[in-house]
Amino acid sequence: MNIGQAAKASGVSAKMIRYYEETGLIPAAGRTASGYRDYSDTDVHMLRFIRRARDLGFAVAEISELLELWRDESRQSAEVKALAQGHIKALKKKIADLQDMEHTLTTLVNSCRGDHRPHCPILQRLETDREDENLSIQPRTGAIERPPQ
Repeated sequence: MNIGQAAKASGVSAKMIRYYEETGLIPAAGRTASGYRDYSDTDVHMLRFIRRARDLGFAVAEISELLELWRDESRQSAEVKALAQGHIKALKKKIADLQDMEHTLTTLVNSCRGDHRPHCPILQRLETDREDENLSIQPRTGAIERPPQ
């Protein structure tokens, strides 16, 4: 089957299939007499494997390891489990980091009046590395204070 058909059957875009071939994640497809890529059912099965691994958030390097283990009939499932556990650990760290970002941003949004004044604690926090900075309403450092109207 051609690359378009393989893409449709596997759920992996033709562009990604070409990328996977270029990086060596998958072997280069055979070619027809006219030079078009020719994919087998086995190739599509491997592309589906890759798509499912990507859906679980595995990086290309990890997928490469998974593919090697998948192809290795003498593998030990402990190797696969260790790789998956490492991925879970990384996911939990990302989740914690995202929760920290959400908490910080929520705090900043709640401290911003969102009115006609130029002062904004959100921009103030982006301006400094200090996390302990007071987020109360105050003029930006270096800003010109305007007289009340």
